[in-house]
Amino acid sequence: MIGNPVQFEAIGNRLGFHVVEQTPQKLRLLWHGARFPAFLCLGIALLLLFVSVPILQALRLRGFVGPAGSLWYFPLMNLVLFGIAIFLVTQRRVIEIDSRSREITLLRRSFYRTTKLRATQEEISKIKLGIDHVYSGFAVGGSTAAEKFPIPALRIVSINEESVLLDRGSFRKLAELGRLVSERMAKPFEIDPQLQARSGLGPVIEGESR
Repeated sequence: MIGNPVQFEAIGNRLGFHVVEQTPQKLRLLWHGARFPAFLCLGIALLLLFVSVPILQALRLRGFVGPAGSLWYFPLMNLVLFGIAIFLVTQRRVIEIDSRSREITLLRRSFYRTTKLRATQEEISKIKLGIDHVYSGFAVGGSTAAEKFPIPALRIVSINEESVLLDRGSFRKLAELGRLVSERMAKPFEIDPQLQARSGLGPVIEGESR
């Protein structure tokens, strides 16, 4: 396995990959970054321009000794918000499984870095749909927002017991995605008994290689 599985972990309770290419030999999945927070930051930054531009002009004319000197942080806030928006918009993950080359490739991209993980079919022992415990958010005023909650997670497990996160989300969606990955990797698909019991569907997919 080439790459660090830790770099493909996520703090959120769901990612939400969608299929962009699906053939009997190849499966390609794509995830885009959080669009709503990105455009929210961009919108706030654009609104702040109406305040920041006059402040910058005043700072150029009078420096920090004038009335605008105490408002220097508005242009800085603009810069930070633009940076966050660009970072979120350029976030992207790609999962590519090719049964002909017998490889699975994971890519994590942003505007400043690309991280890659590659594993051969021989290095993978199984595909597992299990449970991750993730934070739901930040604690505010003694709320339970920062507690960990169980969420279904799809992972590939290597022969040395290292696991790599593929996706998080609903049980049914991940079960279907796991089946597609299992078929192309020719590896067993294992579903956590707790998830099977919770879904009330029993063993949806057999844990045998096809």
